[in-house]
Amino acid sequence: MHRRYLPVLAAALAVGAPALAHAQSRLDFTLMNRTGYEINEVYLGPTSSSSWGNDVMGQDTLPNGRSVDIQFNRRASTCNWDMKVVYADGDESEWRNFDLCSISKITLYWNRQNGTTRAVTE
Repeated sequence: MHRRYLPVLAAALAVGAPALAHAQSRLDFTLMNRTGYEINEVYLGPTSSSSWGNDVMGQDTLPNGRSVDIQFNRRASTCNWDMKVVYADGDESEWRNFDLCSISKITLYWNRQNGTTRAVTE
């Protein structure tokens, strides 16, 4: 399992800090890939913003069947976030308005019959 720190607002978020030095945020969640495809990029941005910020995966990718822990700095306070993923083939999927204050896990699934990706939250 990978650990990543969300680099959305440099002043408010820690990027690449050791896990021991990073206190858990109420926004932290696990992203699980069950799409059948590798995810190369993951972007998160506050719902109130038009900017995606940086790719939280950095140089890493998220293979099918694997998960990554997305960790926020404790100072991040906005609950509602949008997410965009970019697959290895360049296709993209987007979701709006995840309430990360009440979500601990997001699992992504690909539906071959109707050609859509869905996100299931826990």
